[in-house]
Amino acid sequence: MKLAVSHRTTFFYGMPVTDSVNTLHLEPRTFPYQRTLSALIRIIPATRVRRFTDLFQNITHHFELATPHTKLEVESKIRVHNLPLDVSQAARVSQKEEYNDPSIREVTWLFLQESRWVSKSPAVWRQAVDITHGIPHLFGQATALMEWVHREISYEPGFTDVNTHADEAFLQRKGVCQDFTHIMLSLCRSVGIAARYASGYLYNGPRDTLVGAQASHAWCEVYLPSGGWIGFDPTNNTLADERYVKVAVGRDYEDVAPIRGSYNGTGHCRMEVHVLVEKLPM
Repeated sequence: MKLAVSHRTTFFYGMPVTDSVNTLHLEPRTFPYQRTLSALIRIIPATRVRRFTDLFQNITHHFELATPHTKLEVESKIRVHNLPLDVSQAARVSQKEEYNDPSIREVTWLFLQESRWVSKSPAVWRQAVDITHGIPHLFGQATALMEWVHREISYEPGFTDVNTHADEAFLQRKGVCQDFTHIMLSLCRSVGIAARYASGYLYNGPRDTLVGAQASHAWCEVYLPSGGWIGFDPTNNTLADERYVKVAVGRDYEDVAPIRGSYNGTGHCRMEVHVLVEKLPM
């Protein structure tokens, strides 16, 4: 499947602002099952953009605007070619003991730890133990955790924001895809399952049955020793297959925010976001 994504974010300021400094995660690298065909980043007002890879090998852009401006527009256009997801039988029967292999531990260690928005609280640990009890394999445990989050957490936009911690969303049982993902990360890491945050987009298709296609989407990835990183989307209770466009990965939202920045000036700022994901002819 070939997919095209157009993502435009516009900031309108009440008064001219200066010294705008911004970091972007809007261009995907090539992942297993996903190849980037093209990517374009456009900034208005025009400025020099520095492109590099971060700690997690995400393609990152950085730019600064020192001169006064009342509007900032950031637009990305990407095209990817996705292959159907194939989780082998060997991957489906992977077990936690395989994490003890030194080469696997090097890959997974960071994603077994707490991070800024994800903790391993006693309440989360107890819940995760109850959910995974009696399930012998990592794939089955991750599936059970995904199903629990999808069933028990209500999708309610506006109840949380980008600064909501996983523990808060877990207690309130409400949130959006970012919160669903943070909660699943907490559950996984609490019982020793390596899990990371994936950010990108979702092609909803003509049936319009999936949640999260109206803007950037988020889901959880679990490391299966015989299969690598496999995506589990608790918001929609499905594996992240060829309908998903992955842009960046990290410990939690802090590492993969599409746009993060600061500026000097007014606090009156209005933001508009437009996302369109389309299927291209093969």
